[in-house]
Amino acid sequence: MPITRPRPHPLAAALALGFIGAAAQAQQAAATETPDGLKLDAVVVTGSSAAKSKMRSSVAISTIESEGVTAVTAASATDVLRAVPGIRAEASGGESNANVAVRGIPVSAGGARYIQFQEDGLPLLQFGDIAFATPDTWMRADAGFERLEVVRGGSAALLATGAPGGIINFISKTGVEQGGSIQLTKGLDFDQTRVDFGYGGRLAPKTRFFIGGFYRVGDGGRKGADGTENGGQIRANVTFELEGRSYVRFSLKHLDDHSPTFMPTPVRYVNGSIQQIPGLDPRRTAFYDAAWPMDSTLTNTNGRATSNIRDGLAAKSDAFGAEMDLDAGGGFRLQNKFSWSKNSGRFIGIFPGDDVAAAPAGTTIATGPDAGKAYTGSKFTAVVFNTQVDNVGLMANDLKFSRDFDLGGATRLSAVAGLYTSVQKLDLTWNFNQYSLSADQDGARVLNVPGAVNGSPGFGGCCSNTQDSKYTTTAPYLVLNLESGALSADIGLRRDNQNASGAYYQSNAGLAYDLGKPNVIDYDFGRTSYSLGGNYALNKDLSLFARYSDGAAYNADRITFFNNPNLVNGKSPTIPTNKVKQAEAGIKIRGGGMSLFATLFHAKTDEVNVDVTTNPIVAKANSYRSNGLELEGSARWGVVNLLGGLTYTDAKQADGRAPKRQAKVVYQLTPTVNLNDALTFGVGIVGTTKSLDDGPTGPLTITLPAYTVVNAFASYAITNRATLSLAANNLFNELAYTESNDGRGAARAYTGRTVKASLRYSF
Repeated sequence: MPITRPRPHPLAAALALGFIGAAAQAQQAAATETPDGLKLDAVVVTGSSAAKSKMRSSVAISTIESEGVTAVTAASATDVLRAVPGIRAEASGGESNANVAVRGIPVSAGGARYIQFQEDGLPLLQFGDIAFATPDTWMRADAGFERLEVVRGGSAALLATGAPGGIINFISKTGVEQGGSIQLTKGLDFDQTRVDFGYGGRLAPKTRFFIGGFYRVGDGGRKGADGTENGGQIRANVTFELEGRSYVRFSLKHLDDHSPTFMPTPVRYVNGSIQQIPGLDPRRTAFYDAAWPMDSTLTNTNGRATSNIRDGLAAKSDAFGAEMDLDAGGGFRLQNKFSWSKNSGRFIGIFPGDDVAAAPAGTTIATGPDAGKAYTGSKFTAVVFNTQVDNVGLMANDLKFSRDFDLGGATRLSAVAGLYTSVQKLDLTWNFNQYSLSADQDGARVLNVPGAVNGSPGFGGCCSNTQDSKYTTTAPYLVLNLESGALSADIGLRRDNQNASGAYYQSNAGLAYDLGKPNVIDYDFGRTSYSLGGNYALNKDLSLFARYSDGAAYNADRITFFNNPNLVNGKSPTIPTNKVKQAEAGIKIRGGGMSLFATLFHAKTDEVNVDVTTNPIVAKANSYRSNGLELEGSARWGVVNLLGGLTYTDAKQADGRAPKRQAKVVYQLTPTVNLNDALTFGVGIVGTTKSLDDGPTGPLTITLPAYTVVNAFASYAITNRATLSLAANNLFNELAYTESNDGRGAARAYTGRTVKASLRYSF
């Protein structure tokens, strides 16, 4: 049956009409020249060996202040990225488990293979594509978040290990401003209650601090996940200011959170198009509320363990950080960042293992009050991805010495020598068990189907795997920065040396591991990356820049499971790496209250990939090319402010076809209106043209339709301390598909409309 476009909800229509009418009135107000909305004079620290303003940097970088998150009504930390040009964030998996890519570099293995997620300049995980353990699993944006800096391409290959596509850096508040806030948020048409708090300021004339966090319960916007959202985070830091601009800072973080993981929903494919199955809305479906039995899984020592499928995605993290910026004497400056984290949890997601079909004769309800009763509706096989993440903790340290040299004639050379080291633990155990489930959007029931055994290994027992390993990285780097009048240029080298050790086991039957025959992980390899770029300021409001870089993303579990054991046991002369070469050139211009950041880019990617959602599992090498244009702009007319972005990407694989799920155009638009500094409202629009994904009949046989998702918000200052806000995600309930699956009829989409209200009190 064809998809029927839903009519706008009355609340959605009222909000939208109000925004449009007020914006039209505001545009008639007299225009006044204001500073550029892209804040091109703001100094950025991410992906840079020396702090520079955007206007003088030879990289493409975006910033989002914590207040800006309100305008895009982000439902998660990764959801914020949908407002950043050049970034392709498939944030449809819930609180985390997002797929993130940049500039046509493919999303081919899940997670964020080519991008590094950072907190305060150090990575959350050393690898962005660990299966069932993506970096955003241990990242939450809350009241302690000051701003987000996103570097696309450029110097990321030089200043971060394994991040040639870019760096996403969440920067914390440090108590520079005295005061705090507490905010209560309540879902109006879905179940969520959340409290955010934060406070910072001076403890002494030279000492400042910040402490903040959140706690929330709910269903993540889908009734079928009732009660699975439960947990929170607390973060704190203290900064000791020394002479000049020197300082020492210590930080702590504790995260303990549960959230639903939204996997693909059963659908039907007809002539390459996706068709919704009646009663299974991909925007609303979640199967966590079934009367699930406890899931019995194989442990890494051949024991058995049980877990509650309703626990969803559990994320725990305890972290400590230390940072210093000191005058080392003799004109040298010493900077060091250190972090240690213990990250653990469990990934439980409910994945369609086959197509929806009528239940055969003799099917009965297996659990709950109706256990034993006959069932005559539709059913499917639900494969429960149940991965225990024992430890993906990371110790990372980045040490830098720098010195400036005056070459005369307003020319200055800055030399930076650094050493990055890290130890990434990777201890996890996969289990895929299958259950027969009724095809109900919520309130699904476990079924007894003749010939099928609930709790037996899924996909023929392919995926009982366990790995206990350690990846040690040592990366010296050198960067030279030249400032000469209007010219700002840099060149640098980085040498990544990695040692991997440990063991992994696989049980094809899903019943036991042969613990006497470990598959050994024991290899060393190294690779050199480089980047060079320049920026030329034609005047204070117009700059040109260009850059070339050569970098790589490195593999962890993606080259252990389902590969030849000789690949990682020291017998292979080469270790597969994912290589990226990029060239880019752009312009930054502002004037009359408007600003524009435009970048032309070219990227060449060679990668090795393993896809665990295919049947059978597929491991292969691919090559990609992408060319495109990235635009980020801002304009202001009176009380109306407009931020927007558009990325055009022409990407192809070696065989000439486009990479899967790569749309030609992705765009963002965020108009906001501020009336009398009391009422602010606006919309955040995110859209994409159509793209292709793999299907049962072959690669790139399914069309993911174009979509436009509209988010909206309004906030009113009741007093100078109290603010009431209303926010709607997916205001018009758009059916926005982000991926299909090649072995069966299933597709994942963004959650439908959710509306929430917040009351914030500042003190």
